[in-house]
Amino acid sequence: MAMTAALPGVYESYWMASAAYPSRPPLDQDTEADVAVVGAGIAGLCTAWELARKGRSVVVLEASRVAAGVTGHTTAKLTALHTLMYDRLRHTRGPDAARLYARSQSDAIEHAVAVADELGADCDLERVPAFTYCQDPKQLDAIRAEADAAHKAGLEASFVTETGLPYPVAGAVRVENQAQFHPRKYLLALERDLEAHGGRIYEGTRVLSLDEGAPCVLGTESGAKVTAWDVVVATHYPVFDRALLFGRLSAHRDLVVAGPLAPERDPGGMYITQEENTRSVRTAPYGDGQRLLIVTGELARPGTGDTDQRFRSLADWTQERFPGVEITHRWAAQDSDPTDTVALVGPLHPGAAHVYVATGFGGWGMSGGIMAGRLLADLVTGERPPWAGLYDPRRMLSLLREAPAFVRHQLETGRHFIGDRLRAVSVQSVDDIAPGSGAVVQHGGRRSAVYRDEDGALHAVSARCTHLGCIVGFNSAERSWDCPCHGSRFSVDGEVLEGPANRPLGKRDV
Repeated sequence: MAMTAALPGVYESYWMASAAYPSRPPLDQDTEADVAVVGAGIAGLCTAWELARKGRSVVVLEASRVAAGVTGHTTAKLTALHTLMYDRLRHTRGPDAARLYARSQSDAIEHAVAVADELGADCDLERVPAFTYCQDPKQLDAIRAEADAAHKAGLEASFVTETGLPYPVAGAVRVENQAQFHPRKYLLALERDLEAHGGRIYEGTRVLSLDEGAPCVLGTESGAKVTAWDVVVATHYPVFDRALLFGRLSAHRDLVVAGPLAPERDPGGMYITQEENTRSVRTAPYGDGQRLLIVTGELARPGTGDTDQRFRSLADWTQERFPGVEITHRWAAQDSDPTDTVALVGPLHPGAAHVYVATGFGGWGMSGGIMAGRLLADLVTGERPPWAGLYDPRRMLSLLREAPAFVRHQLETGRHFIGDRLRAVSVQSVDDIAPGSGAVVQHGGRRSAVYRDEDGALHAVSARCTHLGCIVGFNSAERSWDCPCHGSRFSVDGEVLEGPANRPLGKRDV
């Protein structure tokens, strides 16, 4: 993908570049299994692996490549400290819910450590503390409250004013015995063991339909069908909207920059603050005894804002606080935030008997995905862990804990759905589109998304997202068309990069 030279580093996820996967063939004929898992990110692969270990025959269907979506572009923190989750939970769902959340996330971390050891996974796993911090003294009350809530929920949490960061903080929550790892290397070990237990993985296999019968039947883009007694939808953002979960999920896209750091400058932990539109800091092993500094932030709704400028802002922040670091990599990740802050893992909808979903990890998909794999495998095999109700997608919307965020999400989605249709196009003619850039233009009474490549050739597609019809926006830094309503992303030629859309944008002749 050609990128603007002015941006630092190459546009490439370090996790993707440093852990090649052998490709798997697409599904080209009908097949059967006890369980079909849709999506081969960390939630899908962990679910499939747990079920295979329980003796179930499993087939995994991935539209793109294994662990190449959100999982391949994460910051890969394995922590139960999720910014300011515990104080919020104890006020909205009670102290028992906070304790169950802490137990389930901590269980996922320890399970990952044990599995990595059992499988001999060389996945750069390290035990380090996690911090949620603030620099503004006005935020100290929230930090102190979170430290108290996290401690009462059962974590090794404390309030501190000193950290390993090279800049001062007003205060921080510190939680001991957390972890960080290389997610693709971890999942490669799971993938090998899954196949050793009879699991089958198909890449390049997009699922388009689901018949919730007994058994269920999945239809794919190639026409091949999969018959299974149980189905798990682990596509990050659900590709099936029959549960109307899109009304309870809002997508955000955050950016990542990374560069080598001398080991003596390692801050020794995983750090995050919600200040400055979020800043997350960690390091990873990086050859020749060096560390790789990984900084994440600049959250924004897909299809909105100047992505180039957001990358520059994040790189500037990194080089200001870690002087001398050269940015060598940059990439972006997408997450779905549930309106009541807790992931949705369990039966897909109130009437579902054999279809399950895992979504809404809100930026914490590593511990969340591992937790989801264990939870869903238990549910499929007739077990029910104590935190099943906490994550159940069928839980009722609460006016206290969810309605404000739910209303904000619907208003923002409506603003884009209606407002973007009424707003004047940014350019009047395709002649105004410079090489390497794109814009939505009015042509023949319809809005078209037009990209001009570096050689001057035009690539024109429909500007209407194939999910629910919102108008897409051009992502300059990643050369993609992104939907601001529910986060679907498309290539400049209209191919689906990220759901919930599962059909490409139609070609246009301009």
